Formats: sequence, C-alpha cells, structure tokens
Amino acid sequence: MIASKIPGLSEVGTNSLLELPKAQHWNAAEYGVVADGKTDVTAALQALLDWANRAGGGVVELATGRYCVKGTLRIPEGVTLQGTYRMSPTVNHKDQDLHGTVLLAYAGKNQPNGPAFITLAGNNTVLAGVVIIYPEWAPKVLPPIPYPPCIESCDPNNVGVLDCCLLNPYEGIKMVRNQRHLLRNITGYPIWRGLFIDQCYDIGHVENFHYWPFGLSYRPDDPYCEWINKNGVAFEFARADWEYVFNTFCFGYGVGYKFSAYQHGGSNGNFLGIGADSCRRAVLVEQTQDQGLLITNGEFVGRWASQDSICLEIKPENRGKISLTNCAFWGPIVNCVRAEAEQGQFTANACHFQNWDSAGANDAAIQIQAGKAIVSNCTFTQIGTALEVQPKAKSVIATGNQATGGFLVEGEDLPQVVLAANEPTAMLKMTSEEKLHYQIDVGTEQDIAFLRHWHYIEKREDGATMRWSCRNSHIQLPVVPHRAYRVTLRLLNNPYNEAEPETTGIWLDGKQIGTLRHADNDLTVEIPPQEKDLVRLEFRTPGWVPAKVSPASKDSRVLGVCVDRIDVEAE
Repeated sequence: MIASKIPGLSEVGTNSLLELPKAQHWNAAEYGVVADGKTDVTAALQALLDWANRAGGGVVELATGRYCVKGTLRIPEGVTLQGTYRMSPTVNHKDQDLHGTVLLAYAGKNQPNGPAFITLAGNNTVLAGVVIIYPEWAPKVLPPIPYPPCIESCDPNNVGVLDCCLLNPYEGIKMVRNQRHLLRNITGYPIWRGLFIDQCYDIGHVENFHYWPFGLSYRPDDPYCEWINKNGVAFEFARADWEYVFNTFCFGYGVGYKFSAYQHGGSNGNFLGIGADSCRRAVLVEQTQDQGLLITNGEFVGRWASQDSICLEIKPENRGKISLTNCAFWGPIVNCVRAEAEQGQFTANACHFQNWDSAGANDAAIQIQAGKAIVSNCTFTQIGTALEVQPKAKSVIATGNQATGGFLVEGEDLPQVVLAANEPTAMLKMTSEEKLHYQIDVGTEQDIAFLRHWHYIEKREDGATMRWSCRNSHIQLPVVPHRAYRVTLRLLNNPYNEAEPETTGIWLDGKQIGTLRHADNDLTVEIPPQEKDLVRLEFRTPGWVPAKVSPASKDSRVLGVCVDRIDVEAE
C-alpha cells in the first residue's frame, strides 16, 4: 500500500516516493514530469527535487523531450538535475528538433531582479546535460527584454553546471560567494551577460565555454547583433581569489572578459587558452588584486567592421599586474593594448600583434599612457608604430622585439624608456653619406621610420603604394648637421584651393616654410642648416572626409593629401 504521495506527482505502478530507497536515481517521467513541451511541469519537478534531498540526495533524471517550465526551480543540497547530454550541445534555432533534454523557460519576463530560472540552492548541487531555451525570445525587440539569471547560486559551495547549452538567456550564470564551483562544457549566446562571479574566496574553475551566436545569423550591422556587440559582456569577474579559467571562448560581445571594480575588490587568477573574437573590448580591466592576472595562450580580435576596438584596455583605477604570454592580437583594432593605470604593471612576452591602427591615424599596437610596462620577445607584422610611450609612464622596457620595417617606438627619447636588441628601423641603418641624398618610397616597409600620424598604406591600380596624410601629420628626416636640404613631396591627390594657403603646408619649429596651393603636383621646401641630426616637419591641412563629399563613399577618415614619394637632398 502506498503510504504517501508528493503533491504534483502521479503514481506509476506501485512506486511511492516514500517507498524508494535513499541516494539513488529517480526517473522524472515516472513521477508526472511530462516531456510534451506544453504541460507545465514546475510543481511536479520541484517536488521530486525536494524529495531527493529529503531522501539523502541523488540524481533526478530527465529523459529526452521538451519540458515546459512556467515557474522557477530550486535544486536543493546534494541533488543533481541530470539531462541526457554528456557533451555540451549546440543549437541552430530555438524550434529545432533536438535529440536530448530541453527545458523551456518562461518565468521572469521584464523582471531582471527576480528569482533565477534555476537556483543551485545548496551545497554540492549540480545541473547537467540540458538545453535551456527561452521560447518568448524576440530578437527584433531592442533593447532586449530583460530576464533574471538563467542559473544562479548565492552562498552554497561546491556547486556545478556541466554539459549545458544556454541558448538565449538575458543573463547566463551568476555565482556569488560560491567556493570551489565547477562550471564546465557550456555553450550558448547569452544576451546581456554570460557569466558573473563575485566573492569567491576559494578557487573556482571555469572550463570549456563557447559563447557564440547560436540561434541566429551574425552580422555586425544587424541591430540585435550590434546591441550585444556593444553592450553585452561574455565573462565578468569581480572579487575572485585565484579563479582558474581554461579554454573559454566568446564571439560578438561588447566585452569578452571584464574584470570589474566592485565593493569587495577585484580578482586575480590563471587564464589559459582564452579567446574573444569580434569584441569591441576583448579584455577590459577595471580592477584586479595586486597579484594580478596571468593570461597565457590568449587570442583577441576586434569587433568586425569597427574602427574603435581595443583588444586589451587597462583602466586608470587598476593597481594589479597584467601578464600576457604567447597571446595573439588581430583586427580591426585601434590599439592592441592600451594601458592607462598609473599604479599598474603590464607585461607582454612572446606575443604576436597585427591589424592595429584601424582608423588609419598612426595608432600604436601598444600604447602605454601611465604606469610600468615590459615588452619582450614579441612580433609585430604590420607596418606602423609598435609601441607608444606617453610622458606619464613611469618605466617602459622593450627588448628583443621584431617588427616589419623595424621596431618603431613613439616616445623613445623619454628618459623612462629603455630599448635594447630590437629590430632596427631603416633610419638607424643610414650612414652619413646616405643621409645626403635619399628617397622615401611612401607605403613600403621602410617608410615607418620617417612618417608619423599618416593613414595606412594603400595601393593604386598600377600596384604602386601611397599614403594619405591626416589633418596634422609629421615627417622625420635624418640629416647631416650644418647642411641645408631641399625636400620634395610628390602628390597624387591635392584637393585644396587658393583660399587655404595659410593653413595648408609644412611647418618647421612652429614656422611655415612651405605652402600647398591648388593643383600643385609637388610641394618643395628648403630646410636651413640644423645643429641636430634629425629634422621633424609638420604637414598641416584643413582635412576633408570622403563620406561627406560623396554620398556613395563609406570612408569616414579625415584626409589631407595623397603622397607616394618624398625626395631629400642636401644642398
């Protein structure tokens, strides 16, 4: 005779929950949990989870099917809610016919601070092997409709989320005060935030995440994709003491990895094999602990079709050390690294940089605005400035770096900059005899030694190379002291008219020495004898924007004139 029944569960055969032995597996289908995608199973499933806890813990199993959950679920201590997947699944669209366990989530619409869809409510609780889909997802509604976290746990220890796909939640996983959590094999495309960790005081593990635009066709100009690509955060770490993050990846977020400044302090940790593709900020550091972040084997890519992406941005308030080893950066990117923290320390060793200067304004691959930095044994494959050091930087050491056209440093004359054994530029290789008469072929590897703040290299139809100047561009020319020089710029495009001679031309030491006039094909200036062996010329133009001149153009750069050759000859 059945002694008692749990409300919401139907009797199957002669089984009663009170008659079942402790600490075993329960097949939810035998107790009224229907996988038809229509019947609300919230009460039945919650009752079974609670009984499993009272029975001493165990595994509640969900067979293949779609489970309609109109409310929220709490997994109590010692209980695992287990679906059929043993490998994190991927989903092409929300209505796909899936061969596995699917939970359909409805609760919490427009209530981002409400209870989570699934709460890991006790120690040693686990959610595993399921796909979670929000059927009322509306990607054409912007800003996206907010929901509470899909999975949340506050205070329990040793909790886990394994082998799950979170297809389209507003917020994916939220962990607060969870020591020794294990989050592994997770896929999906959370909208606003994928993972948040705070106040974890004993090592947590985050492994094998793949946040990618599952369920939609990604285009950077699609309004929904663009919203996530500017506002979404894939991984956010607040206070976390030695978080271990291995083999994680995200695509198409505003920020890939965010290290936040919260009231309980920043994070530190070991980050191995992490990646962020098509992100406006692949890594954003607001604050870390003094021990800092150890990032190895990372790959960081700017937002597709953008001109404002930075792969690693270290904000002024940061005080910890950011150490990168064997990481790769590519674009489109303004700077691969921008360090602004006066009390911070940045180190890059054996890293690879390319595709920076996306706006064509001679931006450097690595820009050190403040603090200390070491750049060693790195490679820079793009023609341009590899390292920019600004006056507020305390100490910058660069050794053993190789770069196409030579390792070019802006601010190399600052006393706090130490350079050694880097690949030299063409300028450093010139003899005194060569300085008497030489030609700069604009757009070649060698021109970076001479040009500052010019747009990127372009090719004409005949294959010849050229560059557009900016509104204020600079030309650095090695000279023999006490010799006068004649310098001629050959122009391919000169859009300026007679009304602008006083603002268009070349300046030396604040004095205009050459004027560019309408229809000039060449601009020649005379440089008087100098005491020094390096002359810096400023090339000024009013600037013009192709997109404003021609409606068919999408080029938003501010251009000056187009130059393909500069001849330098001593008198």
